[in-house]
Amino acid sequence: MASSSNLLPNVRPAELLREAIYRHIRYTLVLRNPRLLGPVELLTPVSLAVRDRIVDRMIETEERVRSKDSKRLYYLSMEFLMGRSLNDNLHNLGITELMREVLASIGMSLDDVLACELDAGLGNGGLGRLAACFLESLATLGMPGYGYGIDYEYGLFRQEINGGFQREKPDRWKANGTPFEIGRPDRALSIPLYGRVETSRDNHGNLRQIWTSQKFVLGIPSDMPVVGWGGETVNFLRLFAARASEDFDIEIFNRGDYIRAVEQKIGNENISRVLYPSDSVMSGKELRLVQEYFLVACAIGDLVRRYDLDHKGYEQFPSKVAIQMNDTHPSLAVAELMRVFIDEKGLEWEQAWELTQATCAYTNHTLLPEALERWSVSLMERVLPRHMQLIYGINHQFLRSISEYSFTDPDLMRRTSIIEEAADKQVRMAHLAIIGSHAVNGVAALHSELVKSTLVPDFAKLWPERFSNKTNGVAPRPWLHKSNPGLAALLTETIGERWVTDLSLLRGLQKFADDAAFRAKFREVKQHNKNRLAKVIFDQTGVQVYTSSLFDVQIKRIHEYKRQLLNVMRIIDQYLQCVDHGVEIKVPRTFVFAGKAAPGYWAAKQIIKLIHNVASVVNSDPRMKDRIKVAFLPDYRVSLAEIIIPAADVSEQISTAGMEASGTGNMKLSMNGALTVGTYDGANIEILEEVGEENFYLFGLRVEQIEEMKRKGLYNAQEYYAKNERTKAVMDSLGSDRFSPQEPGLFRWIVDEILYRGDRYFHLADLPSYVEINESVDEDYLDQELWSRKAAINVARIGKFSSDRTILEYARDIWHIGPFEQPWVPKPKPEAILTAAPPASASESSSVVG
Repeated sequence: MASSSNLLPNVRPAELLREAIYRHIRYTLVLRNPRLLGPVELLTPVSLAVRDRIVDRMIETEERVRSKDSKRLYYLSMEFLMGRSLNDNLHNLGITELMREVLASIGMSLDDVLACELDAGLGNGGLGRLAACFLESLATLGMPGYGYGIDYEYGLFRQEINGGFQREKPDRWKANGTPFEIGRPDRALSIPLYGRVETSRDNHGNLRQIWTSQKFVLGIPSDMPVVGWGGETVNFLRLFAARASEDFDIEIFNRGDYIRAVEQKIGNENISRVLYPSDSVMSGKELRLVQEYFLVACAIGDLVRRYDLDHKGYEQFPSKVAIQMNDTHPSLAVAELMRVFIDEKGLEWEQAWELTQATCAYTNHTLLPEALERWSVSLMERVLPRHMQLIYGINHQFLRSISEYSFTDPDLMRRTSIIEEAADKQVRMAHLAIIGSHAVNGVAALHSELVKSTLVPDFAKLWPERFSNKTNGVAPRPWLHKSNPGLAALLTETIGERWVTDLSLLRGLQKFADDAAFRAKFREVKQHNKNRLAKVIFDQTGVQVYTSSLFDVQIKRIHEYKRQLLNVMRIIDQYLQCVDHGVEIKVPRTFVFAGKAAPGYWAAKQIIKLIHNVASVVNSDPRMKDRIKVAFLPDYRVSLAEIIIPAADVSEQISTAGMEASGTGNMKLSMNGALTVGTYDGANIEILEEVGEENFYLFGLRVEQIEEMKRKGLYNAQEYYAKNERTKAVMDSLGSDRFSPQEPGLFRWIVDEILYRGDRYFHLADLPSYVEINESVDEDYLDQELWSRKAAINVARIGKFSSDRTILEYARDIWHIGPFEQPWVPKPKPEAILTAAPPASASESSSVVG
């Protein structure tokens, strides 16, 4: 990093920053007077002024890594839910207040400018946010770790609510510009698709497979800098946009078919248009497969090129390169790396396979069989004929290696084969990832055990040494220090600031949980956050909430297994008890929901409609007054989560046991002082173990109970309906149009699904215990001193769930990258951040960031 001696004498940091902004107003926007600009117009020059400082450190980081010839991690993921870059970068550089001062001097609010940046539309939910946290932790820990993803033009979708129904709109997240994306058109890659495979002999007479007659798409990279705390290390997320390899197919164009030529160009560029195109039709399936290959081909091509800059031969490849596949989407990386080694680098099969296995690792994120991707062999043969050939070869070699076991278990080969034999043969992508990796991990202790015992038990028996657990974590800088400044300041005042990069130090807070003065300050912070959220709820939904009520929060992707429906059933129960039976509501509650349903997921979208209908009835009933309010905040995203999470009193983590791999929302909420109401599932179990049973509200069936009921056919939802009057009342209200008087029969499907189709997610089995545990929540919340103590202990004991800890475990056990000691990085000084780095020579600047 540049030293403070480079500072101009007698020049204040604010003046340096103001001058940088003015320079971009003049030379980038070609305007004169900054006072005539609004917050949208100022977003670009302010961001570029910050980016200039980041680029210096990005170049210095790359020089440091190359000079040491350090091993690098490449994290491949279809999603990176990064949020807003300007706010994150100001925060990690430590110049947020300085920027606030500078903008105030020209009559502008920093908050207004920050609000103009749209969340980067590069992810959907927990998978993408985990990837973002991992990148931030890698940079904070000073490790050479880089993300590879797709530069989606529209992202997933923008969620609007119309009459209680979700409506999907294009997510034009680049509408106000993307100044933190640094274009790298000179690093473009040509990606082959389709074509056919021919056999020929090389100069030595050996048979070689040649992939010919392909169509090519260009992958154009852009880098999004990832700033570690203090700015000492700046890594990057490299995103690829698809472009036609030529402006037009000249042959088609010359035949006079201009429209068809344009359509072909547009078709190629659809690859990076949206996240997760619908796979309900064949064209959508094909586009999604092409997307996944585009990601891995761009990533492998780029990282091999970067390796080639400094190395001869490939014997060192696994000692210099680690590839982590985030879920099954990038599984084709195994076949693509084999293709590059064999077809482009001329390696023999045995060496290529040894290098591939030693380089690749795979993280599983789901136990749901339908979420483990399969691609039809016929589609793979058409889109990726060479890869299908390689997959056959990998599978043949694998099956031959386990043939000796088939004598004791003749069905083993069928169960473990990459190719699922059926009328329409399928490629099991999870099997490809497992066979092609040296390490396989789950993301919570229970999940990792279930991966081995129920999901892929055969592979766990074959290679027990490959399987491990790496419990997820979240980055404390964005999810506590930045998004909850009041609590962060209280923590620093109480135990010092080193907790920011070592969350285990929050344990020192525990003794203050018994201090009445500390608890009072803790409650004051929470109340401030609740007041802020209440304003957002009113602005976005028109619902006026009682800010002294208990804020009960469920924010996550809408899915039946996550059981937003169970939460709504409990709200209905409380409402019915009050209005039909006169039961007093002891503790007023504000129920906050947020989350998106996949466009083709009918049931999930109907659950959103149910939430709105229940909200409409409950919120307008004068008998409720301020006792119950229900609000659904549309278009859930990172910037909205940063407002909701600090305000939550209760965190709803109520998935059916055995179905949530880990969860990270549970960690963020607990980290910010919310108490968890949860099932014995995913990372809930480890949070329970850390914070203590007395500070966690556990309910519901456990995995082994559910499995036994399934195995023995013991679960009958109708029996639960018949024997519990309150459960029966809830179900009857859904079937009787009480919450859909203008839409007869709207929610009858819920009754049919639960009572007559098996209740796959065990709603009725868990509803009574869910109602009961919430009565315990009410009793505890009435004693605010007790509640504050429980909440403070949750914060004090949450240190395990920092993504810094997770990354250190990956680095030690799987990636073998350094450093391995968790560094203490003090809060950066503005004068150091604003110091200009020594200019690089032309040759250095053109090659230093590969």
